[in-house]
Amino acid sequence: MNILIVKLSAIGDVIHTLPSLSALRKRFPQAHITWVVEQAAADLVVGHPYLDSVIVSTRKGWAGKLRGGNIGAVVAEMRELTGALRSRPYDLVIDFHGLFKSAVLAGLCRGKRKLGYRSLQELSGLFYTERIPEDMEKHAVDRYLDFARYLGADVSKPEFLIPVAFENERRTEALLKEAGIASGERFIAVSPVALWKTKLWSDEKFAALCDMMISRLGVKVVLTGGAAAPLMRIGNLMKENAVNLGGKTTLKDLAALYRRAALVVTTDSGPMHLAAATGTPVIALFGPTDPRRTGPYGAGHTVLQKSLPCVPCFKKNCEKMDCMRGIGVDEVFAAVEEKMKGRN
Repeated sequence: MNILIVKLSAIGDVIHTLPSLSALRKRFPQAHITWVVEQAAADLVVGHPYLDSVIVSTRKGWAGKLRGGNIGAVVAEMRELTGALRSRPYDLVIDFHGLFKSAVLAGLCRGKRKLGYRSLQELSGLFYTERIPEDMEKHAVDRYLDFARYLGADVSKPEFLIPVAFENERRTEALLKEAGIASGERFIAVSPVALWKTKLWSDEKFAALCDMMISRLGVKVVLTGGAAAPLMRIGNLMKENAVNLGGKTTLKDLAALYRRAALVVTTDSGPMHLAAATGTPVIALFGPTDPRRTGPYGAGHTVLQKSLPCVPCFKKNCEKMDCMRGIGVDEVFAAVEEKMKGRN
């Protein structure tokens, strides 16, 4: 049996689909399972023990190449992607994404059964041969598990298996050692980044929080993110010294780092979902989105969100941003202090 999983991005969405992969592997132990994913989240599935192959789409880079006049490269990459999708006849194709871009890929491949949501969002439902209802009141993890449940899989114990290798753990330990954090020494990881402006907390508040955690709790703080510069702004506002690992970790390295952390303080972001998937307690700062749908999954996590008439609004731009501005430093520190009591 050949199965194709279509879940292209983003980091959080791919992490939310991992329990469905585990359930499908256990339901179809002899199946050849392929996952098509975009480059940004590919590190989470390349080398995964439950997958037989991974197809990486370079679609995100096509617009830039077209603007640069490199039409030939885009055409070549399109042909390569189409060829990879059609290189194997699939007995089952599951589109976990439910968008036009993912439905097109499901339509391009050679599949007998093409399963998606009973939805006309971006006309995606027109590409499937079978459809299931989409319950938007569920958490994304449970919503995706509906596909596995529909196929007869046991979904009672969601499993997040991230393919962290020994080399990722070794590299992470080396980075921590270089920063003065000994093996086994506790630290708090802080991820202040987010793709939406409306999900961001202020640099000043993050700096004040980090200072309080270092001075009052006696723990070291590690700042994480895809680039060093945003974290440097926070570091420059601090009185104490934090470790800046911005831009120094792959997604698998970051998973290894979060496993080592006593606690992760984060905005609503891909790193938040990664931290939750590792089993480390998370304190998540939420603004315009709904934690019931996309909060840190599992027990032991804390979500801080202001109860406002406009929340959740799901807006990427807002002049007031009262939801995030209303979260106070003392409020977050109190949550950190409470979590750390049981981890000394």
